[in-house]
Amino acid sequence: MKLLVSTVVAAFLALPAFSDTIPITLDIVNADGAPDGFNRSMVTANGTYPGPLITANKGDTLVVTVNNLLNDPTMRRSTSLDFDGLFVNTPDSFNEGSSFVTTCPVAPNASYTYTIPLVDNQTGTFWYHSQLSVQYVDGLRGALIVYDPEDPLQGLYDVDDETTIWQVGDWWHNTTLPLLAGYVATGIVPVSDTGTFNGVGRFNSGPEVPFFVVNVVQGTRYRFRIINTSARNVFTMSVDSHNMTIIETDGSPTSPMTVNSIDLLAGQRYSVVVEANQPVANYWINAPYVGGDPTRNLNQNATLSRAILRYQGAPEEDPTSPMSLGPAGAELNALVEANLRPLVASPAPEPDINITLNLVVTAGKAQWNINNVSYLPPDVPTLVKILDGANSTDDFNVTENTFVLPANKIVQVIFPPSVDDEEHPFHLHGNNFWLIKSNSSEEINTENPIKRDVSGVGSTGTIMRFSTANPGPWFFHCHIFWHFQAGLATVMASGLDETREQVHPTQTWTDLCPAYDALPSDLQ
Repeated sequence: MKLLVSTVVAAFLALPAFSDTIPITLDIVNADGAPDGFNRSMVTANGTYPGPLITANKGDTLVVTVNNLLNDPTMRRSTSLDFDGLFVNTPDSFNEGSSFVTTCPVAPNASYTYTIPLVDNQTGTFWYHSQLSVQYVDGLRGALIVYDPEDPLQGLYDVDDETTIWQVGDWWHNTTLPLLAGYVATGIVPVSDTGTFNGVGRFNSGPEVPFFVVNVVQGTRYRFRIINTSARNVFTMSVDSHNMTIIETDGSPTSPMTVNSIDLLAGQRYSVVVEANQPVANYWINAPYVGGDPTRNLNQNATLSRAILRYQGAPEEDPTSPMSLGPAGAELNALVEANLRPLVASPAPEPDINITLNLVVTAGKAQWNINNVSYLPPDVPTLVKILDGANSTDDFNVTENTFVLPANKIVQVIFPPSVDDEEHPFHLHGNNFWLIKSNSSEEINTENPIKRDVSGVGSTGTIMRFSTANPGPWFFHCHIFWHFQAGLATVMASGLDETREQVHPTQTWTDLCPAYDALPSDLQ
C-alpha cells in the first residue's frame, strides 16, 4: 500500500452535528510512505501519517474500533491505542489502552473497540498513539480534539477547525526493531533523521519535499492547536513577524499569555492565537528541534523543520526571508512554563502523601531507574491483578514499580534536581496534575498553579500534585519513549478496593490477554 502523506484536512473524520456517540474505525496497517522524501514501511492508522483526525464535542462518547492488520516483521505486529490527555474514569479504566497496565495488546488480525466517555466537561487538544513499546515511532499517532461550544475564550479567535492543527514530531528512516536493538546494544538513544510538520519534513541532502502550507486571511485570528507527537525531540515553535497568545495547556484553559517562542516537550500541547496582522506575504513557521547529539545522525538538520504561513493573495512560493531557528537575543520573548496561570485561578489542595522520585540512568546501558527500580512490563497487566485481588505492593513485581495509594487523597510527587542533560517529560495517564513547581523556575506556586498532564523533569526540580479521587492503575512515565522502554516509568495504583467495585470489563477485553499470550514472540 502506498501512503499519501496526509494533511489534517484529508485526515478529518466528518462527524454528525450534536452527536452523543462518535463512531471511529481505525485500520492499523503497514503502509509505504515518504514523509521527508525517504520511502519506508510504516505503522499507520488508515494508511496515513499522521493518522486521521478525531474530533468530538464536550460530553460526547468516543467509540474507537481498532482493526489490527499489521504484517511487517521489521516492526511490532500487535498494537494498543492510548488517548493521551483524556480523563478516564475508574469504570472505563479497562479501555484506557496502556499495554500491561490497563490492558493487553491487540493481536494481529484481531479487533478491539475502545469506548471512552468524555467526562468532567473536558475539552481541548489531545492525541492518540500506540502505547506498545516504541511502536508509535513508526507512525501510529494522530490528533484528537474535543471542542467546547461554550469556550470562554472563543472571543479571542475567529477560526478553530481541522485546518488549524499543527502536529510536529520526530521521524526515523529505520524501523523500530533495529533501532531498539541498537539502543540496547550501546545505551545511546537513537537520534532522529528529521522532524515533520503535519507529516512533512526534509533531511540533509534529501529531496526538497514541499513544505506544509498553512493558509490564512489578513485580519483574521486563528486558534492553532500545537501537538508535539515526538518520541524524543523538543520542538521550539515560532512564526516570523507574529506573536502567539497561549490560551490552553494540555487541555486546560489558561489566562492568555503572549509570547513569540514556545518549547514543547514530547507529548505536550498548546493552543495559541495568531492574528494575521502583517502585510500579505509568505512567512516561515519555525519548528526546529533538539534531541540527542546531531553528529550521530548526519541526516538531521533542524533548520529544515518548518512550514509556511501563507496569506491569501501571496504568491505560491517559499518565504523570501532566510530560514532561522526563530527569535533570538533581545527579540526573544519565550514562554516560561512557570509563568502560566489557569483561566480560573484556584489554589492547589494540600498534600496527604509525599513521594520522591529519583531518576538515574545505568551508565552505558539502555536502562533507566526510578528509586533504583527499572520498570518492566508484567506478564499479567496491573489492572487484571487488582481485579483478581491484589491489595498491596507485595502483590506486584518489584519491577512494576507500582505505588499503592488510598483513594480520595492528594499525592505530591517531588522530582529532585537532576544532572541529566535531557529534560524528561513526565506524563500521567487518565488524569492531570497541579504543577506546583516547574522545571523552568525556582518558584513554588500553590496559589494558582496550572493543571496539565505532561511536564518536564530536570535540572531545577519539579513538584506535582494529583488527586486519587479517580481510582485505578494509572501509568506515570517519561514521554521520551526510548526512556520509557528503558524503564523510566511507574504505576500510580490508587483505591484498589474501589477499583474492584467499579470496574466491570467486557468479555472482549478479558479475551485480549489469552490471545496475546498465545502468540509467538515475533507476532507480539
